[in-house]
Amino acid sequence: MGRTGTANTPLHGGKAPAWLFGRMVKLSRAILETMVSESGPEEVLRRLSDPFWFQALGCVLGFDWHSSGLTTTTCGALKESIKGIQPSIGLYICGGKGAVSRKTPDEIIESCETEGMAPEPLVYASRMSAKVDSAAVQDGYQIYHHTFVFTPNGEWAVIQQGMNEETRYARRYHWLGGDVEDFVCEPHSAVCGGAAGQLTLNLVASESAPARSRTAELSHEKPEKLIGELKKLKSLNLPKRHQILISDINPDRLEKTLLSSYENSPGDFEGLLGVRGVGPATIRALTLLSEILYGDLASFKDPARFSFAHGGKDGIPYPVDRPGYDKTISILKKAIASSKMGRSEQLDAIRRLTKFESES
Repeated sequence: MGRTGTANTPLHGGKAPAWLFGRMVKLSRAILETMVSESGPEEVLRRLSDPFWFQALGCVLGFDWHSSGLTTTTCGALKESIKGIQPSIGLYICGGKGAVSRKTPDEIIESCETEGMAPEPLVYASRMSAKVDSAAVQDGYQIYHHTFVFTPNGEWAVIQQGMNEETRYARRYHWLGGDVEDFVCEPHSAVCGGAAGQLTLNLVASESAPARSRTAELSHEKPEKLIGELKKLKSLNLPKRHQILISDINPDRLEKTLLSSYENSPGDFEGLLGVRGVGPATIRALTLLSEILYGDLASFKDPARFSFAHGGKDGIPYPVDRPGYDKTISILKKAIASSKMGRSEQLDAIRRLTKFESES
C-alpha cells in the first residue's frame, strides 16, 4: 500500500456517546484480531498509515465521516480495544489527544519493557514525527493529537492531527515507519490532503535541502550574532512571501533557544529539530536568515495537494480503489463473523459494509 499523507476535516464539538464508543471498541477489537490473524500486525500498520483506509475504518465503526472527531475517537477505540491483549496480538498503541499525547514516550517505554525491547528508537520516531509536522512543516495547524502504533519487531506508524482555529479545520498526518528513509526529506510516502488555507513553510520538501543544511549551520553561530541580524531584518520592508517567516518572531525571546542549539551544535537539520526548545519560531528565524544571508530558498509548497474524500464511482475526487476496498471488506466481514458481539450489532455493522460494497 505505502500511501501516507494528510487529510482535512472540519472541527466539530462534542464527543462520541458511551453507547456508540462501547460498540466501536468491540468492533475494533474484532477487526484488529482478524487482520493480525490473517495478515500480521505489520499489515495493520500499513492500513493505518493510509488516510483513505483510516477514514473508511472510522465510518465502518459508525462515526461521523467528515468530523475531526473521527480521528481522535477511532484512535481511542483502537487503543482501548487491545488493552490486555497487546502481547498476544503483537500491537501496541500509545498516545492520544491533548495531555495524553505528551505521555506517549512513557507509554512506549512501558510497552517496550513488556517485550524486552529497546525503547529509544521508537521514542525518537514518535518525537521526531511530531516535531516535523509542527515545526518543519508550518501549515497553520497546531498538533493536538498524536497516536503511535508499533509492533514487537520495531515497525511503527503514526497518526496525528492538528487544528487551525482560524479556518475551523483539522488536518491529519499519517506516517509509516518502514517507508521513512529520512525524517526530514519527504518523510510521507505520498500526500492525500486538503487545499492549503495559507502560505506554508515546508522544510521537508526535497527542494528545501540547501535551506535545511544552511539552517543547521546557522545554529552553530553565536546567539548574539543571530539576534543582531534578526533585529535588522525586523526593520526592513520584506517581500510579502516572507511574512510567514518574519511574523511572530521576537529576537529577544529566541536568545535562550538559540543558545541551547549553539551549545548542542547539531550536526544536521534533523539534529537541530531534536534539540529541546527548538520549535516553529526558531526554525522560521533560522530559515529566514538562511535565505537572506545566503540565498538558500525553502519550499512554500503545502504537502497537502488535494481535497480528502472517500472517492466515488464517478471518479470524483478520486476513483475508488476497488481491489483495496474488496480486500478491506473481506477482512472486516471475517472479523465481524468471528467476533462475539450480539446479533443486532453484527447486522448493523454488516449493513454498513453492504453500503460500501454497493457504492463501489
